[in-house]
Amino acid sequence: MGKNRPTEPAKIIVTIDGPAGSGKSSTAQRVSEKLNYLYLDTGAMYRAITLKVIRGGIPSSQPEAVVRLLAETKITLRENDHSLIIYLDGEDVSELIRSPRVDVEIGWVCQLPEVRDRMVALQREIGREGGIVAEGRDMGTVVFPDAECKFYMVAGVEERGRRRWLQMQKRGIDISLEEIIADIRRRDKIDSERELSPLRRADDAVEIDTGNMTLEQQTEFIVQTVQEYLHKQ
Repeated sequence: MGKNRPTEPAKIIVTIDGPAGSGKSSTAQRVSEKLNYLYLDTGAMYRAITLKVIRGGIPSSQPEAVVRLLAETKITLRENDHSLIIYLDGEDVSELIRSPRVDVEIGWVCQLPEVRDRMVALQREIGREGGIVAEGRDMGTVVFPDAECKFYMVAGVEERGRRRWLQMQKRGIDISLEEIIADIRRRDKIDSERELSPLRRADDAVEIDTGNMTLEQQTEFIVQTVQEYLHKQ
């Protein structure tokens, strides 16, 4: 008589939303490593299409040109040694999509309904079987409204600006802290006031103020919350 095999742990969807610079990306990546889940950086997907728009010289006055561009664009996400590699039409653009120019242009590109529809469909396909940590601005409200564990990260504008500035310095990008804070304020306004999927906390999301928390503390809080949920199932 054969022994019963141990039940495979359930694979759920974890969403981490929040404004620019709130610490979503670093935390989501660490959480995915701890849970052995796929890290889904949805912001990188929008950045990739924005980079292609910039390369194509398409201005915001020509949204129809972006729609045509979408039809011939392939965005792929792959994990490599706990790092997420973003491919745009087969090219590794993981560093290129983090430029200040992309920061400026992404606002209008990601507001286009056709762009959002294409990205949301791709994101849902990736998360179809669970086992992902998805971070962005509308993961828990629009893309994965039925996700089992949702989190919403917040921090003051100055603190978010400081974090983003340090990231830019590490990449050798020369930009002032004041410029970054101004850009974050602009992004906050665009994200919260846009008609399509405005930035907001899902009603069932746990809010985390990261202003006085280390990356390790943020990670452990989310991992512990997810594990507690799984143990109850």
